Amino acid sequence: MEKLKAHYHKLLRNTNVDFRRYMLAVVGWKSRMLGLTGPRGVGKTTLVLQHIKLNLPIDETLYVTADDFYFASHSLLDLADEFEKQGGKTLFIDEIHRYREWSRELKLIYDYHPRLKVVFTGSSILDINRGAADLSRRAAMYQMQGLSFREFLAMTKGVKAQQFSLQEVIDHKVEIPGVEHPLPLFGEYLKRGYYPFMQDEDYAMRLQQIVSQTLEVDIPQYADMNAATGRKLKQLMAVISQSVPFKPKFSSIASILGVSRNSVADYFLHIEEAGLIGQLRNAAGGIKGVGKIDKVFLDNTSLLYCLTSEQPNIGNVRETFFFNQLRSKHDIFASPVSDFQVEGMTFEVGGKRKKQKQIQSVDKGFIVKDDVEFGYSNIIPLWQFGFLY
Repeated sequence: MEKLKAHYHKLLRNTNVDFRRYMLAVVGWKSRMLGLTGPRGVGKTTLVLQHIKLNLPIDETLYVTADDFYFASHSLLDLADEFEKQGGKTLFIDEIHRYREWSRELKLIYDYHPRLKVVFTGSSILDINRGAADLSRRAAMYQMQGLSFREFLAMTKGVKAQQFSLQEVIDHKVEIPGVEHPLPLFGEYLKRGYYPFMQDEDYAMRLQQIVSQTLEVDIPQYADMNAATGRKLKQLMAVISQSVPFKPKFSSIASILGVSRNSVADYFLHIEEAGLIGQLRNAAGGIKGVGKIDKVFLDNTSLLYCLTSEQPNIGNVRETFFFNQLRSKHDIFASPVSDFQVEGMTFEVGGKRKKQKQIQSVDKGFIVKDDVEFGYSNIIPLWQFGFLY
């Protein structure tokens, strides 16, 4: 355990707390057991280390990664037993999905150590969700996504702007202190601003590695797939990257991949839950994830610019951004007359020349325009939807 503590203290010393993600204030850290999930690369490890550094007694806290060599000869329960005997009060376990039987052992820790708080994170949403079903009465679960445009400005430009509700965006309340012309900054964000490591020299390579690890390791491990199926997932991702946004024809894609139609539908769902694509569904049943799939997007615009071989279609970029940012706090569906439907409101997304024609028949219709700095009436600048979280 001494090596675990030494590694933990080293990580903590190197953790910068100047920029803090939106989730730091959202997570209910007082819960006896909580889980933080999200796609690879969005900053979950940094978030928990910042929370420790800012709020907890260092000597009563321990951070470990579940793939540490320590667990070759010790269990999570062994660690919890020893840690509590030494006066430990809060145990953080990162990359929990890398530990076999993790959900069973977390339940045992919860039952055997009522005074010990446990926080666990996982990059694979798939495996975490499967295990979390067993922990539903014990663990509070939170999901994290990448940087909003607001967070990108704070992290890279030092611009401090508040969050705004969807209604405040519609009411033209969004303001950015000290920024007169937001569009050049918005263009930067769209190209590579979603992941916190966007300033690293090896950014593109790292993002491609995240995609490969998700497709070749995370999903196959969760779904008990073999290596050949993992390669088919990469092939499918290549098809998606070249075609988005598109209405999926599962039969045609099944033919290309040489698999059944039902398998293709499963593949799409796995890739979506892993944070690489977003599937826009209609509002059938009024429940997110139930309706028929209307369009498939890459999950965020950074992926779009990184994975597509040519310059992405600007209409696709705009819709991808809108879908990605709105879904953080709202259920978003395909509109039967326009692009998107959110809480009874209809949104048509386009460039600065976009007209009102497609929303003339709806009561609460809005035109979301790119390449404009200010909005008026039912015209809303696209960039302003980057301030929802």
